[in-house]
Amino acid sequence: MNQDYIKPNSWSIIEEGFDADRVESSESLFSIGNGAMGQRANFEETYTGETFQGSYIAGVYYPDKTRVGWWKNGYPEYFAKVLNAPNWIGIDVQVNGVTLDLNTCKKIEGFRRELNMQEGWLSRTFRVTMPNGVDLKVETKRFLSLDIDELGAIQYNVTPLNGDAEITFTPYLDNGITNKDTNWDDKFWDVLNVSNAGEQAFIEARTMKTDFYVCTYMESQVSINGKTLNLEPSSYTENNKVAFEYKTEVNSEDTYTITKYAGYTVDRNHDKSKLVSAAKKVLKEAVNTGFDALLDKQKEAWASIWERADITIEGDVKAQQGIRFNIFQLNQTYLGTDSRLNIGPKGFTGEKYGGSTYWDTEAYCIPFYMATKDQSVAKTLLEYRYNHLDRAIENAQKLGFTNGAALYPMVTMNGEECHNEWEITFEEIHRNGAIAFAIYNYYRYTGDYSYIPEKGLEVLIGIARFWQQRANFSKDKNKYVILGVTGPNEYENNINNNWYTNYLAQWCINYALESIEKVEAEYQSDFARIAKKVKLTSAEIALWKAVADNMYFPYSEKHKVFLQQDGFLDKELISVSELPKSVRPINQHWSWDRILRSPYIKQADVLQGFYFFEDQFTDEELANHFDFYEPLTVHESSLSPCVHSIQAAKLGRMEQAYTFYLRTSRLDLDDYNHEVHEGLHITSMAGTWMSIVEGFGGMRIKEDKLAFTPQIPEKWDSYSFKVNFRDSIVKVNVSKTETNFELEGDKELQILVNDNLVTIAPNNLVTV
Repeated sequence: MNQDYIKPNSWSIIEEGFDADRVESSESLFSIGNGAMGQRANFEETYTGETFQGSYIAGVYYPDKTRVGWWKNGYPEYFAKVLNAPNWIGIDVQVNGVTLDLNTCKKIEGFRRELNMQEGWLSRTFRVTMPNGVDLKVETKRFLSLDIDELGAIQYNVTPLNGDAEITFTPYLDNGITNKDTNWDDKFWDVLNVSNAGEQAFIEARTMKTDFYVCTYMESQVSINGKTLNLEPSSYTENNKVAFEYKTEVNSEDTYTITKYAGYTVDRNHDKSKLVSAAKKVLKEAVNTGFDALLDKQKEAWASIWERADITIEGDVKAQQGIRFNIFQLNQTYLGTDSRLNIGPKGFTGEKYGGSTYWDTEAYCIPFYMATKDQSVAKTLLEYRYNHLDRAIENAQKLGFTNGAALYPMVTMNGEECHNEWEITFEEIHRNGAIAFAIYNYYRYTGDYSYIPEKGLEVLIGIARFWQQRANFSKDKNKYVILGVTGPNEYENNINNNWYTNYLAQWCINYALESIEKVEAEYQSDFARIAKKVKLTSAEIALWKAVADNMYFPYSEKHKVFLQQDGFLDKELISVSELPKSVRPINQHWSWDRILRSPYIKQADVLQGFYFFEDQFTDEELANHFDFYEPLTVHESSLSPCVHSIQAAKLGRMEQAYTFYLRTSRLDLDDYNHEVHEGLHITSMAGTWMSIVEGFGGMRIKEDKLAFTPQIPEKWDSYSFKVNFRDSIVKVNVSKTETNFELEGDKELQILVNDNLVTIAPNNLVTV
């Protein structure tokens, strides 16, 4: 049974009514972020019920030593923990000496929580009867500034309803936090200094082992009915905590307000000895600007993002809410302003999946960022991998590869592999292919070849070297084979000749060879520099070519399909439709042994390959493979439904495409996999965008032009989206009867619509 408590709304995520059982799920769903930091939607006031406290700073992590029963050569030394950072949102509230706590209140009425995605803020309102009989109304609003990305702001209002009351606000900073997941219960933070001056407070701390220096800071102001109070707060400090107390008498029906400005300054952006002075500078700007004006700037910043990235859907509120939630969370996680950062699969919403960078970025996120922002953002993501090339070569060396072969990590913070499950760390090597494909995809979409001679070719060479060494020649098959791998379908481990992995290996080598040829012919000085640096020889290139030309692909003549892997047909092929709902998701009900022997697919590797390399296969081949694998796919990877949605749309199966679209867009909102309390699936959210733009809109690059084959789900009246293609913004609006194209830019653009050439001119509507 999926959850169903989020109210349908086109621009907001809304929860009505308080239910302690869903607090942790809501903390994930209502998370906020600004690319530099983020936090789960924890309550500001005390809450003694079940909660998952979480605040996170982009790029700050801890190398938690790997915990395994016995060591394997080549094992990563550590698992990178996305660190729970010092908590700055806390505001304890006492009324006549009794603490406000929704877990102990006699009555809670009118509870409403809203995440306004259009304007970028989180609010709560509720009325309570406290254990001492006092009736209160509480209203809160908070946001993380996009304008000043080291700053967050909270406005917290309390109104006594049945008599005068003595109310105390205690805003605090707390560095005594721990991670929910830790291998050895290590201490992650070392507090260096706790200080306060006037109404400002600071905690300076550093992370153990990684030595990130962070200053957590705050300043508060109080008022009654909007009139500032000059209350002299009392203060107290402990080893890990600093707090102020603002106590005053409040008349019945008057509103007592605390406005709190807080956040982090980090040594990624400042000298570590000047973090407090940097924090003071931010606080001065925040206080001088004021909460309302800061909120106005927040609204403007989000309006600018939505102007380019929004997708509108008429006639289906749940579908509209789903896509905007996905676009909103992607922008909260990564804005492309810092090349040292990447897109973590949980973003700032939880701690699962240590590390910040997976192959998801290249396979799913780059298309979203290319089309909804300036192409420089996507190029920054490619450069992130180039900057980690030396580490990728080191990662391969640890596993016994030589001569500059590069194996990019499955999970990383700094380029070093930090994933702890051997069948993924050593065997899920298809990730290398996604990184090469992203380079190809960037050039295909933007037309900007400059990255390849400057940096990309070195990456492609390192990857080609890896594939040539990872394959071995089978005398029995008279072909090159790749043994002992795990594909994207992690429900098959340590298998031989995963079709997707073998196909990627062949493609990567061929693309490297093609790129070498082009760079050598057209960018001679770059080629000479690179060939000398990496010691490239014609004899080595001949070895690569032999592997690519003679790669083995498992195939079934009986079913006319490429096989997931050599032994796939040895399984008992029973359709997912025959599985009782009570055992779904199977990863929460079955033993791993049973899953590995079953035919059930977490995400279909073969169809992922057909998605990447669509032009290499006919529609008839796609239909045959889709019909063979989809009935066996349980979609328990967040990355699965979007690819199926795109392919169902390509095959004209719009009802099925729509069903998959809803599943990907509302994966977290409706908690399909019963795990949203752990955090959101950020990187797969880019797949939701792809489901509409590439699936329903049919956007492709054909003949070096933007191409569309628009379709519309039956439940929708119309939908629209924009794409930034080579410095022209194309707006596409699809209805039941026609498709309209508009162009923002200063030059006309030729596009293909249903394979017909159409010319669109700036500010001139074209209807097809």
